[in-house]
Amino acid sequence: LQERGALGFERHYHVTDPFIRRLGLEAELQGHSGCVNCLEWNEKGDLLASGSDDQHTIVWDPLHHKKLLSMHTGHTANIFSVKFLPHSGDRILITGAADSKVHVHDLTVKETVHMFGDHTNRVKRIATAPMWPNTFWSAAEDGLIRQYDLRENSKRSEVLIDLTEYCGQLVEAKCLTVNPQDNNYLAVGASGPFVRLYDIRMIHNHRKSMKQSPSAGVHTFCDRQKPLPDGAAQYYVAGHLPVKLPDYNNRLRVLVATYVTFSPDGTELLVNMGGEQVYLFDLTYKQRPYTFLLPKKCHTSGEVQNGKTSTNGVSNGIHLHSNGFRLAEGRTHVSPQVELPPYLERIKQQANEAFACQLWTQAIQLYSKAVQKAPNNAMLYGNRAAAYMKRKWDGDHYDALRDCLKAISLNPCHLKAHFRLARCLFELKYVAEALECLDDFKGKFPEQAHSSACDALDRDINAALFSKSDNAEDKKGGGPIRLRATGRKDSISEDEMVLRERSYDYKFRYCGHCNTTTDIKEANFFGSNAQYIVSGSDDGSFFIWEKETTNLVRVLQGDESIVNCLQPHPSYCFLATSGIDPVVRLWNPRPESETLNGRVVVDMEGASQANQRRMNADPLEVMLLNMGYRITGLTSGGAGGSDDEDSSEGQVQCRPS
Repeated sequence: LQERGALGFERHYHVTDPFIRRLGLEAELQGHSGCVNCLEWNEKGDLLASGSDDQHTIVWDPLHHKKLLSMHTGHTANIFSVKFLPHSGDRILITGAADSKVHVHDLTVKETVHMFGDHTNRVKRIATAPMWPNTFWSAAEDGLIRQYDLRENSKRSEVLIDLTEYCGQLVEAKCLTVNPQDNNYLAVGASGPFVRLYDIRMIHNHRKSMKQSPSAGVHTFCDRQKPLPDGAAQYYVAGHLPVKLPDYNNRLRVLVATYVTFSPDGTELLVNMGGEQVYLFDLTYKQRPYTFLLPKKCHTSGEVQNGKTSTNGVSNGIHLHSNGFRLAEGRTHVSPQVELPPYLERIKQQANEAFACQLWTQAIQLYSKAVQKAPNNAMLYGNRAAAYMKRKWDGDHYDALRDCLKAISLNPCHLKAHFRLARCLFELKYVAEALECLDDFKGKFPEQAHSSACDALDRDINAALFSKSDNAEDKKGGGPIRLRATGRKDSISEDEMVLRERSYDYKFRYCGHCNTTTDIKEANFFGSNAQYIVSGSDDGSFFIWEKETTNLVRVLQGDESIVNCLQPHPSYCFLATSGIDPVVRLWNPRPESETLNGRVVVDMEGASQANQRRMNADPLEVMLLNMGYRITGLTSGGAGGSDDEDSSEGQVQCRPS
């Protein structure tokens, strides 16, 4: 095995599905006296550092469950971040805390050797980079990203990014991370739904040129005239969130990125969005947050319907991005709809049966499994869209819209997908576009024009348009992104609005957990090939999904209250977690002889539904829930599968193909 293929074999197989399904608690590391807010493996994976509310950091030998070192960090408040400095021989440890300070410690002598006090609010995250030795970055709630260089004698840091210049004085930076494959790229999570990706090298080069320019005058490191050069920042956002933001604000539901991390190969960015779900963004194959993609010409409805057959006809597309309509002329290739192989046909039938039994999540997972194997089958996308629309969890209508668009792009005359698209647009509050889509549907499928489903949606749309004309604050379909703040302290600059309008959409969404109570909740890739996604939750569990299908495969009880931290081992199927309990828990595949695992949450669907209700509950009810009261009748707004859709919408939308 000591050959060239050994490392590749290990990396491919060290986290596998059988191991995930056998994952269980191996040990609890005790030593802290407060919540454990941060965990960090060293590069080799033989040391684990933890930071806590008790202001101590502990370095563990996790493989032997031993405490190697414990030291008071000198902080006067909760520690939120701990990092080993690369190329320091695991000797230098960096901590950031709620006292607004960043401390650098020499573990060999158990001393704090540098103390940086330049931030003016809580420091939430530290980031390091393998190719930048002696350099690290911090994100704090003063809205600043600072850069430190330990080679310099100065004990001060420099401002790399000032978010307050773009978003006003109230913006808070919550998390940051450096791309492991290209250390020039830094991702930042902050208040609101947008995640920012910066090119550090471009920023530095811009600052240098500004200083060297004879006409530039006197400039600070963070130049006020032009803090960031064009092209140095790229934003990412789940396409439905900007238009949902006013509704969330009215319900005191805060959207904030609590954790960001890159995949091991640096091509994907994972975000745990506080107040919402976990999102994965593809940094290579980017896509705009689209709302509308509708073929203008296709054959008569009698020839092609519901994704069962298709043609190679010519079609034109209408695209509606967040900045309005534009026509895209050109030929669209229509994929021939081949029959599903027998094993996928069985999966589809199982999904249809789950749908008939109103087991929406089970149906979605089965359709997703089939979609992964047959990504060009329009019927599967159309059916999954129907299940999303029935389930109605946060973001489900937008995922349904995306599936409808995919189905229509594969088969422009997919009747059900076309109608569901109109319904999705209406549910997402793109009312004018929903009306246009419905009118187009009636023109393409005249035999459906006076169906009960069409009439019901027509009435809903007209009622919404009537009420919209009386409400000046409601946005027209084309402008959900341009959200201008009213006060000076949270005013958004023109540059910021341009960057937001150029945002890219997500690739995958992961549902089931709840992230509303703490702003340090992590989500991570698990496996060297990033095969799985893990996230903590407010219900004391942590959730594991398959990355490619987004299917939930394992839920484990990781804390008596809340799981905040999940840090996978760099090369083993080994996971460290922590939360409100003053312990670090270690998880690995248990022996096959162990038949009982008391930490497994068997009813994953029930746990997921409860978390969706929790995220949509009134904040007072959540507080009472945390105090142990049983709450009934949680507020509406996207809870589990209990809300039935209008029965008059008929078979066009409701029944899968």
